[in-house]
Amino acid sequence: MTVIVLTLCPPGLRGFLTRWLLEISSGVFIGNPSARIREALWAEVREYAGNGRALLVYTTNNEQGYTFETFEHKWVPVDHEGLTLIHRPYQQRPEAATAKQKGWSKAAKRRRYGRK
Repeated sequence: MTVIVLTLCPPGLRGFLTRWLLEISSGVFIGNPSARIREALWAEVREYAGNGRALLVYTTNNEQGYTFETFEHKWVPVDHEGLTLIHRPYQQRPEAATAKQKGWSKAAKRRRYGRK
């Protein structure tokens, strides 16, 4: 089983993938091609993705039963004691988003003074 997920890729690439895989949702392709065809498809995806991102998941003989590859993703696969996990880069929130406002909300003030 092979799954390819495309994000922000050209429509021509999606059309190319529909020759070999079934598009079950926008940008999500699924099928059961041979390993040689899967590698050829992935090479085409990497070449023609442009500014887009791509994710390839396919079955294999390991403990998880599958493996995956990414192209132009911020999240990257990392091997951790034989298991492949996704590493998400830490993004610190801006100070304004984490600071809480002091005082009562407008809704609480209205309830307190009986106004609607």
